[in-house]
Amino acid sequence: MAYGPERPAAAGDWLGPVRTSLSAALSAVLLVLLAVLVPFGALSAWVDLELDDTDRYLAAVSPLASDTDVRNTVATVVTDEAMKNIDVGPLQDTVEQFLHETALSFTTTEAFQRAWDSANRTAHQAVTASLHGDDGKAVTIDLAPVIEEVKKELVDSGVPFADRIPVRETSITVLSADRADELRSSFRWLRYCSVWPAVATVVLLVLVLGLTLVRGGPRAALTTAAVAGGGLVLGAVLLRIAVAIGRDRVLDEVPGTDRAGAAAVYDALTASLRTTVWIVLIVGAVLVVGGLLGRFVAGRRGRTAAAAPSGT
Repeated sequence: MAYGPERPAAAGDWLGPVRTSLSAALSAVLLVLLAVLVPFGALSAWVDLELDDTDRYLAAVSPLASDTDVRNTVATVVTDEAMKNIDVGPLQDTVEQFLHETALSFTTTEAFQRAWDSANRTAHQAVTASLHGDDGKAVTIDLAPVIEEVKKELVDSGVPFADRIPVRETSITVLSADRADELRSSFRWLRYCSVWPAVATVVLLVLVLGLTLVRGGPRAALTTAAVAGGGLVLGAVLLRIAVAIGRDRVLDEVPGTDRAGAAAVYDALTASLRTTVWIVLIVGAVLVVGGLLGRFVAGRRGRTAAAAPSGT
């Protein structure tokens, strides 16, 4: 008779650790899934919605017309091209400095903004052709429209030797051919996935939290929220690392004279990714703190209720 009553207790003792281990394993899976889906979803949505879209691409790089590094790079390139056709002996340095200052002044005008937008609209075609084509080509911004506007402005202003400035293809490299070859397959895959990994991340988060609340109650849902928040935080950190590594790899193959301009372009194009990092990081932190704090409060209330004397 003594054996009979002991069986449920033994079974309970055996099932408790199993449930705990299963819960820990599922929590680990959820954390890893979110940590992977966050950067993957953000990058695939970015490629499809921003990098592949001409209007969004231009919206990102158009403000760079007022960026100091871009203006200096453009002025230097224009001056170097002009000085190749100018030889004034001992006045060479003086003329070069004058042309550079004049070209730099031009980069503050609306004409330069229009020329910059025109050059980048053409550059976007090079971006899509390089990343989605068969042969890797360097992604460049052709400054010929900018040089043409500069020359016109200088000639109209009566600047000496301005008519000798050649108007030909002169580019700033923002992605070398070697890097384009390396990135092409990844970009194709990300473009194919489009926004669906990001959608899957949100659906997974809502579904898991909802099922946990229904099946396990508020305390289980709070624990899941904390775990999910940890996954989001980890995913945000991985995304930020990926953006930083990508920046270093892209700029590593860019010529030194173009590096400042290329860095400005890269930072402008990835600004939305860095914003995503902060949004996901904040949401994840809120879930972690809210879940842990909620469990703590719920646990104290439960212990207080258990310790309270029962009514007659």
